[in-house]
Amino acid sequence: MGYGNYSLEAHREIASGRAAMPTNTVFTRNDCDPSMNPRGVRFRESRDSPQHPESVSIVLALDVSGSMGEIPRQLATKTLPTFMESVLSALPHPQIMFMAVGNAYADHSPLQVGQFESEARLMDRWLSAIHLEGGGGGLGESYDLAMYVGARHTAMDCLEKRGRKGYFFMTGDETPFIEVNREQVKGLIGDDLQESIPIWDLTAELLRSFHVFFLIPDAKRAATENCGAVWTVLLRERCVVLESAEDTAVACALLVGIQEGSLRDRAAISDQLEQRLGRTGEARDRVLRAVLPFAEALARGPIAAPGTLFRRTDTPAVQG
Repeated sequence: MGYGNYSLEAHREIASGRAAMPTNTVFTRNDCDPSMNPRGVRFRESRDSPQHPESVSIVLALDVSGSMGEIPRQLATKTLPTFMESVLSALPHPQIMFMAVGNAYADHSPLQVGQFESEARLMDRWLSAIHLEGGGGGLGESYDLAMYVGARHTAMDCLEKRGRKGYFFMTGDETPFIEVNREQVKGLIGDDLQESIPIWDLTAELLRSFHVFFLIPDAKRAATENCGAVWTVLLRERCVVLESAEDTAVACALLVGIQEGSLRDRAAISDQLEQRLGRTGEARDRVLRAVLPFAEALARGPIAAPGTLFRRTDTPAVQG
């Protein structure tokens, strides 16, 4: 997938046309769209084409539990075109795939997986097809399942042809489960694993294919149940704590520019925020504070490998 041409003007028109709509008018599904059901999917493909000869894959894996549903709505009604405008300044041929993450112990639609797309209309088709179930389990979300799909069920020309990693952005405000549960993988995806996979091993595997980032909407949620501290053990400075959920798309776009080397210092990041992303004053400064730790860490050298976690004792039993 990933054919077609991108039009920023068309994308802005789509988003602005629904800005005043209620969330349940934008996201109408009350179950998982069959085309986003990951069971039996061999690969989600991101391929080069005549229009996009050097594609780069970007996954946006969105926590859609009750506390996190604001971010998908912001993307659909305002911020996804802004993200694309900034990313295009560093990557001429991005291809976007949406996932949605819930809780496999509690939710009916705990994992939803779209396709890689280059065209605004098709990106929007997958984003708006997400089932915003709400809910969540309160003891973590199944981020591991989205990471598993990214690591083992994507096929990307950027990596296979050019040795260039894609980008994997995940939003959330919970700690991950300690391992990828083999029974959940079998039931939801269809793979037979000999044993469950520790989350730090899966993180290392995903990092071989993607630049991986976990974005937490604000400091309060980062402090709850040590969410930020746990993700920092796994992803180091790639765990990014925002000051407002509305900064998610902007921060993601900046992280691409920083990783690609087009935003090399504080001044360049600040200029990008003002000139391309329309952020000034405190709205600029709070995003700058969120992304600078990653920029500074990257400037120092390679970021450390994932650390291990202590096993939780409150993980619920596998359901079904």
